[in-house]
Amino acid sequence: MTVNPQTIDSFRALALQVTCHAVNQATDRQEARSLMQNTIKRLGQQIAASIAFIGFDCRLIVLPEYFLTGFPMGESLAVWGEKACLEMAGAEYEALSKIAQKQGIFIAGNAYELDPNFPELYFQTCFVIDPSGSVVLRYRRLNSMFAPTPHDVWEKYLDCYGLEGVFPVAKTEIGNLGAIASEEILYPEVARCLAMRGAEIFLHSTSEVYGKERAPKEAAKICRAVENMAYVVSSNTAGIANIPIPVASADGGSKIIDYRGLVLAETGEGESMAAFAEIDLTALRRYRRRPGLNNLLSRQRFELYAESYGHSHFYPANSMLEKEVDRKHFIQTQQETIERLTKLGVI
Repeated sequence: MTVNPQTIDSFRALALQVTCHAVNQATDRQEARSLMQNTIKRLGQQIAASIAFIGFDCRLIVLPEYFLTGFPMGESLAVWGEKACLEMAGAEYEALSKIAQKQGIFIAGNAYELDPNFPELYFQTCFVIDPSGSVVLRYRRLNSMFAPTPHDVWEKYLDCYGLEGVFPVAKTEIGNLGAIASEEILYPEVARCLAMRGAEIFLHSTSEVYGKERAPKEAAKICRAVENMAYVVSSNTAGIANIPIPVASADGGSKIIDYRGLVLAETGEGESMAAFAEIDLTALRRYRRRPGLNNLLSRQRFELYAESYGHSHFYPANSMLEKEVDRKHFIQTQQETIERLTKLGVI
């Protein structure tokens, strides 16, 4: 956890909706890195222009899910790790850090990342870079259908990073920041564990289908804001280019929701900086400290639920620990979990 006692009372945040230029068709690592650097250069220009339009009190930019690379489409873990995954102190983070330093902002995003503690794997990582250029938060996605997670190597991951490294909260001058990856907005426990550690602003990098009818993720964003009395800054892609799936399949609906569940700003489809709004930390903290029916955080009785969670075992931990796996592992493990829960009468 990073701690900064100097707090800005209010500022503006931007969920920057940009097109993801996938690297799947890159023939080698060098070509993929070149494509990523092109994306970062383009982002630098878009961020500078957006701040000039919004105002220089714009201190937080949230970027979409896997905005540098797209997602693997059949590549093995080893191939995707070599082609598309960032090193923890790599050139891509360095380039993004320079943007943060130049603009004096916090940049939040999501990327596939290598970790020397787990050389055979990679993790989908939400990160935050502060105005000094330092990475002050790394959250590894815990629930994923087709990618390794800390839970898959649970015992070793805890040895390396501890529970606070699983649910990191960065205490910064713009508030206490926690990250939620993509569909994890549907998992209330992730946001709740971050709120338990003081998170005030959830940074949600996503790439999802958007439409006028409210989908489960849209409802979940409002729920996570209300039940945790926190802001949600949700940044979606403006489509994914250079893959067989039609470009606009995951496009639109980036938004900012306040601690009461009110949508403060939302954009439609296409690249856009329209989803920006004020983050009023003073008002949020006053709301959290006011006794009454709506103060859901102070009324939580976690002891009621702890035993049920402790005795329930659904998707197994450590399923990739000291075990070489291919992509079939993910669906096979889910099928086995469903069969076991069916026999137990749970589902």
